[in-house]
Amino acid sequence: MRFNNREHLKKIRIIGLLLLLFQSEVTIAQLPSQDTLNLTREKAEQLFIENNLQILAQKYNVDATQALIIQAKLYPNPNIIYGNNIYNNVTNQWFPTSFSGSSSDNQIQVNQLIILSRKIHKQVKMAETNYKLEEDTLENLLVTLKFALRSSFYNIYYLQQTAKVYNEEIHALKVIVAAYNEVQGKGYVSEAEIVQIQAQLYSLQNEYQSLIDNINDQESQLRLLVKVSPATYIKPEVNPEIVKADPFAYSYMTLLDSAYTNRSDLMIAKDNLLLSQQTYTYQKALAVPDITVGPITFFTQSSNYIPDETFYAFGFSIPIFNRNQGNIKNARILIDYNNTQVDLTQKTLEDQVTRGLQKAIDADKLYKGIDLTFAANFDTLASEMMKNYMKRNVNLLTFLTFYDSYKQNIVQLNTISFNKVNALENINFLTDSDFFNN
Repeated sequence: MRFNNREHLKKIRIIGLLLLLFQSEVTIAQLPSQDTLNLTREKAEQLFIENNLQILAQKYNVDATQALIIQAKLYPNPNIIYGNNIYNNVTNQWFPTSFSGSSSDNQIQVNQLIILSRKIHKQVKMAETNYKLEEDTLENLLVTLKFALRSSFYNIYYLQQTAKVYNEEIHALKVIVAAYNEVQGKGYVSEAEIVQIQAQLYSLQNEYQSLIDNINDQESQLRLLVKVSPATYIKPEVNPEIVKADPFAYSYMTLLDSAYTNRSDLMIAKDNLLLSQQTYTYQKALAVPDITVGPITFFTQSSNYIPDETFYAFGFSIPIFNRNQGNIKNARILIDYNNTQVDLTQKTLEDQVTRGLQKAIDADKLYKGIDLTFAANFDTLASEMMKNYMKRNVNLLTFLTFYDSYKQNIVQLNTISFNKVNALENINFLTDSDFFNN
């Protein structure tokens, strides 16, 4: 009887040790890294706007295109031509000039190109459209990268929530294995049971490593977007209410109207159409020859019967062979092409908004069908399950099944939550508006 009491006391000590280690291990696992950057979505977007190199490069491109508007407004410079004879065979002088008292003939000619058919005005309009095209390209880049940033941001958050569950379960199994290894061979637990727990532990560690690799990949992309140190561990701070947003809060027509008004890819297609129309008009104008005008003054002493004459001259090319036919035809074809691109972009836009809204509705329906109370009560359930297992009130299969079921539930919960949030962000992206982030 005394022997049984001693054995019972040993078992109680083992259970107490396991529970103590379990609690301390889980607490340690939740400590943040020293290089942790707590980041809200708003702060992430602020860093993104200020530091992203792709955005900065495109901004320089916009500024460079704006400078071309100034250039397009400028008129051609006048030309001044001075002419004189190389050698005067009467006076035997090289490069004689009448201004130095030598007997010679000098010619000064001033030419100014007069641009006709409002070509300067058409150039300015084309430059302005190119500037708007670059602005819309910048906006398109901003919207695309912002969606990538938000997607990575929320994905990291929900993956980290899943990683916590793996971390807790792995630490719990490590504590059990370590404690059982100390009493192995004393009859308290079978070797087969230890092997089963170790197998479960190795399986979890392998899944956990894949999960961490995924988180690291997402963090790498986010760090690049906001330009922070590669050694920084990003911890997103997310309002949990965001997942409860209702995709039916806005009508389909409201979303579609926003897309028609704000989508930068549609604006780019329209910019290209306008530019091709302006190019066509400009190419037709190039078929009209420009005129060169200006005075010609001759300072003569012996070669002309009237010394020091001034003439007025003008000239232009005769459009017989080259009437810019090829460029005009090319510009006309490009109008048809860009017209088709506008139609295609509009149809694509409508289909994307329709499909995006349907995805958000499906994700919302799936989210509303999950049981959120299970995850909320897990800490209590896990502690009780651990106690009951160590007291042998539940067998190993029940214990492992509980943890595996919980893990699967949390993985699915976080995946479904992310899919819904990402579907709502996709609507924001497709409409170029913040319907679900106000």
